[in-house]
Amino acid sequence: MTTKNSNDRNTNSAEDNYIKGMLLIMVSAFCFACMNVCVRLSGDLPSVQKSFFRNLVAAVFAGAIIYKNHIRLNVDKKQWAPLAARCIFGTIGILCNFYAVDHLLVADASILNKLSPFFAILFSFLLLKEKIKPVQAVCVCLAFIGCLFIVKPGFQNAALVPALIGVCGGLGAGIAYTMVRVLGTHGVKGPVIVFYFSMFSCLAVTPWLILDYTPMTVRQLGTLLMAGLFAAGGQFTITAAYTYAPARKISIFDYSQIIFATVLGFLLFGEIPDGYSFIGYALIILASFFMFLYNRKEQA
Repeated sequence: MTTKNSNDRNTNSAEDNYIKGMLLIMVSAFCFACMNVCVRLSGDLPSVQKSFFRNLVAAVFAGAIIYKNHIRLNVDKKQWAPLAARCIFGTIGILCNFYAVDHLLVADASILNKLSPFFAILFSFLLLKEKIKPVQAVCVCLAFIGCLFIVKPGFQNAALVPALIGVCGGLGAGIAYTMVRVLGTHGVKGPVIVFYFSMFSCLAVTPWLILDYTPMTVRQLGTLLMAGLFAAGGQFTITAAYTYAPARKISIFDYSQIIFATVLGFLLFGEIPDGYSFIGYALIILASFFMFLYNRKEQA
């Protein structure tokens, strides 16, 4: 009886962690959608400058949480390598994504950035030995097809080099999110991960910011600070999400960002989705729903 009760508790705990991870990654998707809207509203500024403010606010918030909760910044030496990889590849992902946004169609840049969950699943398999089951692979592919319907990328109009840099952005983000899970499963606190990553990113782009700084209006500064606030929310929630559940189970829900972005685009810019977009919404929602049912069945 004791063994049965223990197994039931473990099953309930695993299911609870999965649901928490799913909800957190959807909150993260909403935050990042809001961040993108703010970045667009900030106007014509260098991408490095935008990325600096994006991470500066996150660093301040992470530092405040660490100070308030008396969280130690010390990280075990065994975790230095994954932490460094999270910082380096996360920074590369951000810079490549902003470069792609500045030099490609927004739709092209968006679909390239959405490659990150695929890379996260791939590197979770390669580095963490987390198995990818056929049903999960099908759901991820279905969501990717839905993503194509929504953004309708026109690669025939995209320059080769910016497109490849955009792919590198997805690759960098995928590796970074995999490292987040490695760190989280070894007890490194979310605020510590966000703090180190954000500070590293700010310091890494500071020389370029000094050389290519563009004066901003008060409105532009306020908009970028709002972008940083949403980025901080997105960073904290996605960091927590990948510590609760593996990428192969919850990364599918990151596609909800496209739905949030479309709704915000309609409300703020009067953008009306076409029929292809609605097909994409249906595919993404179906993929997410099937993934949810499948994981509940596996944990039953």
